[in-house]
Amino acid sequence: MLGVYQRNGTYTDCYKTDIPGVVTYAEYVRAFYTTPLFKLERSALKWMLAKPSSDADVNLLAEGKVDVFSAWDVEKRGKNQILMCDYQKRTRSWLMVELVEGKDGTLTRLYFGSAVVPVKNIKTGRLSLGAGFYALLWFHKIYSVALLHFARSRLTKRLST
Repeated sequence: MLGVYQRNGTYTDCYKTDIPGVVTYAEYVRAFYTTPLFKLERSALKWMLAKPSSDADVNLLAEGKVDVFSAWDVEKRGKNQILMCDYQKRTRSWLMVELVEGKDGTLTRLYFGSAVVPVKNIKTGRLSLGAGFYALLWFHKIYSVALLHFARSRLTKRLST
């Protein structure tokens, strides 16, 4: 789903990690959006942009019952993945699960990716991601890896109980 954005100066990334056992798409969505780290983002969106969300909203999103979650709309959904678009239409967030057979049994590969769509620079007329994007790219990369790590940790704890 994210592949459609790999063009015209759009920034894309994709991070993945494997977890032993079977994790469903809905479980991954719930784990991702309810980690303490992402709850900080949800809180910031609530107070800074008046875009609140709750764990109940996360459950509805995971079950495919809503197409709006805080500052995002569902752009596309599949049985094992979701592509979200922010309210300004500048960024995309993608989550996907994939079952993989490993030497020790079934693994679930968790994916998290992003896209940042360029806008036309009014001075030059060219597409640009903007100076702010490049200034914060280092943070975005660290934050993305941390979000995936926290989701994986939450799911690992669930699988071990």
